[in-house]
Amino acid sequence: MPPRFVIVMGASAGGVEALTRIVRDLPKDLPAAVFVTIHFPATGSSALARILGRAGKMAATHAVDGQRMQEGHIYIAPPDHHLLVFPDRMRLYRGPRENGNRPAVDPMFRSAALAFGARVIAVIMSGNLDDGTSGLIAVKRRGGIAVVQDPEEALFPSMPQSAVDHVSADHVVKLENMPALLNDLVRRTLVAEEPVESDDAEKDVEYSEVDMARISDADSHPGVLAPFGCPDCGGTLWEVREGELIRFRCRVGHAWTSEALLARQSETLDAALWTALRALEESAALSQQLAARAHTRGNARLAERLADNALLASRRAEVIRNVLVADRAQTPDSSEGHGAQGHRRHRDHRKHEISGND
Repeated sequence: MPPRFVIVMGASAGGVEALTRIVRDLPKDLPAAVFVTIHFPATGSSALARILGRAGKMAATHAVDGQRMQEGHIYIAPPDHHLLVFPDRMRLYRGPRENGNRPAVDPMFRSAALAFGARVIAVIMSGNLDDGTSGLIAVKRRGGIAVVQDPEEALFPSMPQSAVDHVSADHVVKLENMPALLNDLVRRTLVAEEPVESDDAEKDVEYSEVDMARISDADSHPGVLAPFGCPDCGGTLWEVREGELIRFRCRVGHAWTSEALLARQSETLDAALWTALRALEESAALSQQLAARAHTRGNARLAERLADNALLASRRAEVIRNVLVADRAQTPDSSEGHGAQGHRRHRDHRKHEISGND
């Protein structure tokens, strides 16, 4: 029998600490199945099930493809797989990344919204950028309940702040109050579901499932063509608007919010500048070497031309080096977790936090 309620919880940096505090006070007989997605590194191993199982009274395991769900159990998305929730079971897919992540929060939220409608309680906690906001919109449109950790107390406030900014959250609470709230919500009387506002959630879930009929149908892409390329595959992006939230998806299914797209473009530009710097410095060094050889052989004209080439390459390299140095000098040395710099700065911390020893 399907669970009475499902609770879907999404987080990124700082999420393990938040989850541990919530799970610690949830009752063993909670009349709901709980699903968790945290951004794991694809090549890492996850100790999260063991951590949560020890922290609280509920059983916690990594989700298994095709497994039926049970109340009073926590299911965790394993590394490199999206966890999708269906009416009678859960599925794991290596579908296209969303905001550069797999697993990602949005696919889980959307699939739960489609499967359980008003019986979904979606929770956004600490994390960088704006992952989970689009999925939370799908939950709200189908009568589900949106719960957000108070951004003021979140270790990394970007994810909960984005949820508050773009979604009419039903509850914005501190972690200490969240277990009691969730326990109360899943024991309430169910109400009749209202008609659902049309959106693209079903199409988005089909992308996450790698539904080739959907992906190969050029006319099925939601939104309008955007003048940007996908950072993951270089393909054309389509722009989709969900209220004030703008997101993008490419032909093969990679998805980006505007904030995540800007962050990835910044990373791509940074890598391109370093590549250009390396190429110019190598060109200058080679030209200098050849100029010295030409001078030794008495070919003064060739030596002069090669020396000029070396000087020009060195000057260009200096310009790029100054840009790279200035960019880093202007980056705030903080741990607030905002934007691309904060996302990169805390990647190692997040990796250790999720896969570290316990």
